[in-house]
Amino acid sequence: MPANEIRFAVADRQDSLLAIVIAYRSIGTGAHKSLAAYHHCNLQLRIVSILCTTDAPFFFHMDGAVVMERPGLLRGGRPLGLNLDQLQQAITAADYGSFRQAAEVLSIKQSTISRSIQLLEHSFGVHIFERSSGGVRATPAGRHFLSVARSIVEQLDALAATMRASGRGEAGRLAVGFCTSLAAGNLRASLLDLLQRFPQIELSTVERRRAHLMAALRNGALDVLILTGGTSSQKTSRMPLWNERVLVVLPAEHPLAQRKVIYWTDLRDETVILSHYDPGSEIEDLLVPKLVSPDDRPKIERHDISRGIVKSLVTMKVGISLVLESDAGATLSGLVYRELRDGSGPSVLNYSAYWQKDNENSVLETFLKLLSERYPSPCSGN
Repeated sequence: MPANEIRFAVADRQDSLLAIVIAYRSIGTGAHKSLAAYHHCNLQLRIVSILCTTDAPFFFHMDGAVVMERPGLLRGGRPLGLNLDQLQQAITAADYGSFRQAAEVLSIKQSTISRSIQLLEHSFGVHIFERSSGGVRATPAGRHFLSVARSIVEQLDALAATMRASGRGEAGRLAVGFCTSLAAGNLRASLLDLLQRFPQIELSTVERRRAHLMAALRNGALDVLILTGGTSSQKTSRMPLWNERVLVVLPAEHPLAQRKVIYWTDLRDETVILSHYDPGSEIEDLLVPKLVSPDDRPKIERHDISRGIVKSLVTMKVGISLVLESDAGATLSGLVYRELRDGSGPSVLNYSAYWQKDNENSVLETFLKLLSERYPSPCSGN
């Protein structure tokens, strides 16, 4: 049933029901949220408790809102209003056992609380409190009412805090695509930093081929990509991030493992296993200009397998492989890593963040700000 059709059926009752939503003031706007607005915000609404007595109203307690039904609540063709202040006043009165003390705590007149609770009792047709010279005490029906009322206030307070955090980019969902390892390195450190600073952010990660990731970015399934190489899309923004060294991974018994540094020319007679997944293609593109003559190049074997399986093949002595340094965090027994250089120094690949220019996810803005702080670059931008 659409969320804006505010009608509910109870048991086998077929008569028309009146539903009232306790609305709360929207953060910073003073406007009111309806069930349809909750639905638009993708907040799940579900019945979690029902309070029902023979002559009392029905209470439908829902995540983020409460809906009540009672025949006769329609006055003059309009729903009877109910606000959170009334609920809070009733809760405070129950906590202190006194209208006078509750009024002092809430900095309002005692007559205001007394009148507010009388309106609640009249609206629902039940006595919430027993009055005496010694104070007030909740009736059995009142205890049910107050239990639901407390949960409503707590949930709406939490909802308000979540919405404020979401508006600041401190809560929400961030979908990140990448072609690198999370065992170590800057991407792992950046994501850990994000989650530690903003624990209300929900992180979703996807590791796929570049073409798949770019398609997911275009259709909005992903918010940001962390990739080597570049992209030609005019609708995509780019932020340069960090460099990673290219390493040779080889069996510990391999003759080259005795060296601290390996040069491209040392790979001439080797079989190099690369994955079709990135950054295998970028590493292969780096190899060609380093070894111009085909006679100086190693034999390249391309496999449609993950980086982890590539390492397993290396332990089987099928060949050696080339990886980026973040991959060294997830190693297998019997493997060693050596820096790969040319005449001018270590060989590196550059990482960048890519996102759609029209992406309005506030959590993405938070993540990009964090990246710009961790990896400042004069050439960062679109």
